Amino acid sequence: MRMYDIIMKKRNGGTLAEEELRFAVNGYVTGKIPDYQISALLMAVWFQGMNDTETAVLTDAMAKSGDMVDLSPIEGVKVDKHSTGGVGDKTTLVVAPLAAACGVKVAKMSGRGLGHTGGTVDKLESIPGLRTAFGQQEFFDIVNRTGICVAGQSGNLAPADKKLYALRDVTATVDSIPLIASSIMSKKLAAGSDCILLDVKTGSGAFMKSLEDSIALAEKMVAIGEHAGRKTAALITNMDIPLGNYIGNSLEVIEAAETLKGKGPEDLTEVCLSLAANMLYLAGRGSMGECMAQVQAALRDGSALEKLVEMAEAQGGDGSVIRDTSLFPRAPYEYQVRASCEGWITRMDTEAVGISSALLGAGRTAKEDSVDYSAGIILKKKTGDYVREGEALAVLLASEKTLFGESEKVFMGALEFSGQKPEREPLIFARVEKEKIVRF
Repeated sequence: MRMYDIIMKKRNGGTLAEEELRFAVNGYVTGKIPDYQISALLMAVWFQGMNDTETAVLTDAMAKSGDMVDLSPIEGVKVDKHSTGGVGDKTTLVVAPLAAACGVKVAKMSGRGLGHTGGTVDKLESIPGLRTAFGQQEFFDIVNRTGICVAGQSGNLAPADKKLYALRDVTATVDSIPLIASSIMSKKLAAGSDCILLDVKTGSGAFMKSLEDSIALAEKMVAIGEHAGRKTAALITNMDIPLGNYIGNSLEVIEAAETLKGKGPEDLTEVCLSLAANMLYLAGRGSMGECMAQVQAALRDGSALEKLVEMAEAQGGDGSVIRDTSLFPRAPYEYQVRASCEGWITRMDTEAVGISSALLGAGRTAKEDSVDYSAGIILKKKTGDYVREGEALAVLLASEKTLFGESEKVFMGALEFSGQKPEREPLIFARVEKEKIVRF
């Protein structure tokens, strides 16, 4: 078998056979196939696309290029939730405890933030003492004992994805739906859960800006999961506006804790309840209506809040900051961003808001950067709100006053105002299951 023939076949619009895809992936990981030939194949895929079977085989080859986590020592059905990333997206901190409080096992591996998007691991590590690095047995023990553990990605999970993503990043082949889907799902399959719920963001703060592209990506990922024997579904959720009002690391833990106390913002609460209910539904805990009733009860009776405290303490963290969020260290400097005009906020470029927060120290521009846990933004107004001149739009928090200038400039550039009230968009646009799309 020659790599040349595989490249030419895909370039000409052909369908690659399983052995051809495995030959390419395994050859690249072992160093037998050079960057320039894989780059050519990636570009051919970008132009010609891949069908569901090709994408599923590619994903499986990528997943099996490294360790495949065996979660069988954990009792019960294991459900994973993955978000494609956004701004203010602290859903895991709410959804995982909600699901675990209802008896579903959540053995989750999460990532760190990069660019305008935050990372769950950074947020959790803002809890004093909390660890996200565990040996396999300790990880299993925590989940068996508490029903939940969120760890950082470790070990040799999907090394093919790491190599391919680095190459896609410099060859203008990042924005290919089959390649995005295989990148995400290779790590999810390797992580070992029985069921996978995907939170596919759409809008200005999402990787996929258009609704139709987001649905296409969700369909591809659901098909991959089902092909691999994992029950998989996706919700398409709105990231044209930041989720909730707090953006940052400890700030988002604070808002998540307040949400679990029943005091959270409506948008965050609605999305989290839907995600948690869908996790239960995938795990076979009843009809969708019954699953929603279960997660609403866990929110109402405080058991989900206690589950977050239990998780934090099991991972070595100080659970008291969850119960009393005023105990979190506060950034030493605050700055109020005020409106320079009067009118309705008609648009908020969510990616720019995320960059504004990162400029305060809450995010990274390179993987090796550290983050300031207390830095970030508290939104006072969002899309659809009316503001008067001089009214506070947001509070910026940082450890150095010098960071406010550039952050404010980027934040103000993200907003558009009008004399006309904008129409309210839905928070959840659709649910994607195997060969089925339900639009809301």
